Amino acid sequence: MCDARLFCPQTDALADRHVEVLPIIAADTTEELADAVLADAPPRFALAGLSMGGIVAMEVLARAPGRIAGLCLMDTNPMAETPEFAARREPQIQRVRAGHLRAVMRDEMKPNYLADGPGRDAILDLCMDMAERLGAEVFIRQSRALQTRPDHQDTLRGVTAPTLVLCGREDALCPLHRHALMQDLIPGSTLTVIENAGHLPTLEQPDATTSALRNWLTQVDMT
Repeated sequence: MCDARLFCPQTDALADRHVEVLPIIAADTTEELADAVLADAPPRFALAGLSMGGIVAMEVLARAPGRIAGLCLMDTNPMAETPEFAARREPQIQRVRAGHLRAVMRDEMKPNYLADGPGRDAILDLCMDMAERLGAEVFIRQSRALQTRPDHQDTLRGVTAPTLVLCGREDALCPLHRHALMQDLIPGSTLTVIENAGHLPTLEQPDATTSALRNWLTQVDMT
């Protein structure tokens, strides 16, 4: 439930490069969302995704590995949804369908997003604004896509492009041990842990996140 503002600090800082932020809002399966990304992306590109964006990025990789010059997975999860978590999404979907998107975001999702810090309230306000602008139908589509997503651990074992795995140390949604797993799965990958950040290090610690992304991009051969 985020728009391009999730990456504003990075797109501004990386203005010397061609950067596109592609939406993942128009379908209710990760496969269809990945197809939409591939339709809009250049023939060969470096691919970064955060949270659900990382899940879609893994599906893009599975579908077109030869087009991926570099991969960055941030605060995400390579595993399929468990039946328990899939079932927990149903009450959220029903509440959102009944007109309570703001309450769902406030009560059930936002408290898990961020580390404590002086900018936390402003970032939470931004998250709420992004969610409300996207609206209930996007929430439902994205929830359905997450419920049915495939496991991509085998996909990661086959990665040959330069890969950065990055997460906030205090991410409660996608914890550090899951990113250590991804580093183990991807040959030659680098794990970067952003201090004093939770699930959204792009906003919580933008300078440290941008520095890690810039260093990763120096390793990517776009030819």
